[in-house]
Amino acid sequence: MADLIEEDDKMVDITLRTIGPSPRSRLTLPSTIKVKELRKLISGTTGLPLENMTLVFRGNVLHDVTNGEDSLVQLQERETVTVAIKPKPPAKHIQDSFDDDDGEDLKFQLPESASRWKRKLFFTLRDKFKIPDMLLMAILSLRTKTWVAIIMWFILAPVAHRLGIGPLYILATGFVIIFYNLGHRQPGDVSAYSIFNEDFRELPGTLNADRLDRDIRHGQF
Repeated sequence: MADLIEEDDKMVDITLRTIGPSPRSRLTLPSTIKVKELRKLISGTTGLPLENMTLVFRGNVLHDVTNGEDSLVQLQERETVTVAIKPKPPAKHIQDSFDDDDGEDLKFQLPESASRWKRKLFFTLRDKFKIPDMLLMAILSLRTKTWVAIIMWFILAPVAHRLGIGPLYILATGFVIIFYNLGHRQPGDVSAYSIFNEDFRELPGTLNADRLDRDIRHGQF
């Protein structure tokens, strides 16, 4: 436990108040400490399980990580940290009787290869602004080029309004979106019409070389 304490930092005495019948206790530790290290010190001192521990300080729940970085807490002499132990989850066969797994599947998780700025943006939007996971998925799934196009659209929209071509600007935007979402058919891929036309029969009234040949032979020209 001693390796978690830096000797160069100022030492303070704090009071630990555990929710439940346990009595209050005192703990000496640095005035500036990481939340995860504080959690380890409290667990080593009180014997409480680390994985189920929740710390409350000055009315706020302490989190190990904030915006993708280790959280620090500033402590002063004789301040109180409240320790709460979350109850153990029910047995697995009881959990399986609930349909909560669908909600877990909807939670958005950043891939391990995500950049540092994207991780910081993700934690800020989720923890500070409480953005729902579905909206986070839509925001962070867009490429940088798409975000640049959206920003440019909002910059040019007031200009189009002042020039009196606002409706044309919106109409052109719709055509551009449709054009860039048409996709490109690869060689060998069937068209959408071919999926519903298994025998590849031509539509009535289709004008092609065979139709012209039949009309000429029957004297319809």
